[in-house]
Amino acid sequence: MSASLAAAMKFKTDFEKGVITQNFEKRGWQRHQFDDDWNFFWANVHTIKHVFNPDSGIRLNDYQIVNHFPNHYELTRKDLMVKNVKRYKKEIEKDIGVDAAGFLDFVPVTFTLPVDYSLFAEEFRKNPHAVWIMKPTNRAQGKGIFLINKLSQIKKWSAGKQPGYTAQSKDAYIVSRYIDQPLLVGGKKFDLRLYVLVTSYRPLKTYIYQSGFARFCTVKYSNDTTDLDNMFVHLTNVAIQKHGEEYNDRHGGKWSFKNLVLWLEGTRGHEATARMVDEIEGIMINSLKSVQNVMINDKHCFEMYGYDIIIDDDLKPWLIEVNASPSLSATTQVDRTLKSGLINDVLNIVCPPDFIDSKGAGACNPQSLGDFELLYDEQALAEVEKAKQVLEAKKASVAKSSRRFDVSKR
Repeated sequence: MSASLAAAMKFKTDFEKGVITQNFEKRGWQRHQFDDDWNFFWANVHTIKHVFNPDSGIRLNDYQIVNHFPNHYELTRKDLMVKNVKRYKKEIEKDIGVDAAGFLDFVPVTFTLPVDYSLFAEEFRKNPHAVWIMKPTNRAQGKGIFLINKLSQIKKWSAGKQPGYTAQSKDAYIVSRYIDQPLLVGGKKFDLRLYVLVTSYRPLKTYIYQSGFARFCTVKYSNDTTDLDNMFVHLTNVAIQKHGEEYNDRHGGKWSFKNLVLWLEGTRGHEATARMVDEIEGIMINSLKSVQNVMINDKHCFEMYGYDIIIDDDLKPWLIEVNASPSLSATTQVDRTLKSGLINDVLNIVCPPDFIDSKGAGACNPQSLGDFELLYDEQALAEVEKAKQVLEAKKASVAKSSRRFDVSKR
């Protein structure tokens, strides 16, 4: 980064010392606390509406950038994510048919309670032995989550007698079909935490980070009904697993996604593993497309999402949730190195060296992607398609001229 940019850049953040501020300081950026005297604000999800909200007339100047879109919750609140994906799926089905749109079946069957209770009860009775998972729509780190296999447990929850109950439970929970045949490694359940960077929704432009990881439970998996209350068996959140007796603070119960892929290639084959990876990337692209038209798009915004995905025993990936503020705290040295590199690479893309010298936010071209890889570029695809159409038109014109020439020769 040039000395002039380092001297000019002023940052503001809600977060204390950690990989975010360390990256800013390493670049020579200066911390500023004044309301408007900053170029880069890394805000938490609660602050963003006070920093930038077009609906309230709160706007940013050309040389300011923030790390959230104003209504990021359309994708990162569990109930809204499900609603948007369902709507998007119906739109695609109208265009290509129900069978052809099967690739959009990547979210487990889900209902919002209490408003969808009748629909849920009907579905429950169709599969009376199924297990369901209850989650608050707007909480993280596994808080308030519990499993059920009886309708009577819903009534206990509603009455405030279930462990996951909160004062707002009736208005803020979803219930989803539990993936009870997950892919296991060493007999233990895991999920994937993968990072996706979105720099624009219209046109959609997004990147995937190559250094995601798997998060493991500390206790071997069991789908026995007697183990439904054992969160060390079922929930992969580090905030929960670190309190287990079997937790290993050396590796933090994590395994790199790259190593998982290598293991799967050895145990399930290259073709099946490659198909799984393609489906994961498809989930990311289509989940983003599901909110593309409702998201408030602005050149001053970007979003670094944490995708949580579970793989079942057939190697089918399922989207569990999308996090607007994925944890950046480090539990191991490997974790610290990964997350520090993640933020460094994010900054290189959204705020490259020409940020100040260019026209500001949205006008920069990243010089380095680091461990990110371009996942989807709608504008580039449109330009390629347009070029193809121009080429086909030229070919048709040449062919038509050739036929005319042949006719004239006769």
